[in-house]
Amino acid sequence: MSSDTILIWGAGAIGGTLGAYLTRAGEDVLLVDIVEPHIEAMNREGLAIEGPVEAFRQPVRAVTPKDVKGQFRRIILAVKAHHTRDAVRALKPHLAADGSVLSAQNGLNELTIADEIGSERTVGCFVNFGADWLEPGRILFGNRATVAIGEISGDTTSRAQDYHRLLSIFEPNAILTDNIWGYLWGKLGYGAMLFATALTPASMSENLASERHFPVFERLGREVMAVAVARGVKPLGFNGFDPAAFMPDADETATRRSVAAMAEFNRHTAKTHSGIWRDLAVRKRKTEVDAQIAIIAELGAEAGISTPTIDRLVTLIHDIEENRREQSWATLDRLLEA
Repeated sequence: MSSDTILIWGAGAIGGTLGAYLTRAGEDVLLVDIVEPHIEAMNREGLAIEGPVEAFRQPVRAVTPKDVKGQFRRIILAVKAHHTRDAVRALKPHLAADGSVLSAQNGLNELTIADEIGSERTVGCFVNFGADWLEPGRILFGNRATVAIGEISGDTTSRAQDYHRLLSIFEPNAILTDNIWGYLWGKLGYGAMLFATALTPASMSENLASERHFPVFERLGREVMAVAVARGVKPLGFNGFDPAAFMPDADETATRRSVAAMAEFNRHTAKTHSGIWRDLAVRKRKTEVDAQIAIIAELGAEAGISTPTIDRLVTLIHDIEENRREQSWATLDRLLEA
């Protein structure tokens, strides 16, 4: 018999924040994470949500993957993009026959999830709120932002409506959409720019406001939108990002307006730097660049779209990961050459 418990696989910045809010609202939630000190801290002291949006400590239930028992109809996947396939294979035995997996991640992870469990059991989700895992048992919730849920087929179903109900507990303005791919590809355009901001030690807003580097952000946005259109997707905008401003026929004035709007949006968050920057500068670990950004170039190549700026960005992130380069404005300058 399957459980009505909501299983959240990955209790970091996104999964932990969602889990704390849903549990506080009375939903039956079980958090799963591979970091044992994090599990121990949450079970012992509760999960602390900190930051300017709201601060509270919520008692939660948390286990490591090996301690998960039973099967679940609703699983929210919130691991880093490059861990998606391994995570889906680990949770698959716990997915009920009538169950589904919602991808509360960054990137096109719905493609990987569907490849493992089938598209009919995969539900899409777009999240753009700012959060950071600080240390075991502590998460910074930096700002509210767009959240959207939708079937990858574009249909409206009762399970998508149920996931929308759940995420509306966290974000009252959550959107139930018939174009989740539009949100996900919009996030890729925005995300490519955030990866570029991680090349320097400066904040996201400082990078986006740099007049010298406007051509970098313009070109990244245009390359991502070109691939999206080639795949038949109608990208959607959010939080300052306007996909129309990065289309082939877009006027530079519109592009500048969108980049400025993104810079302004990111000035008003306690999460001043991207999660990518934090992976490189603080946690000293691999980023999601291959799973999130390199895939754009791969899909572009399939469609005959050249992505030289995306290609160079992936190389530069790898250089920093492997200590061949430092995070500096000079490193961002290298993208100007592309």
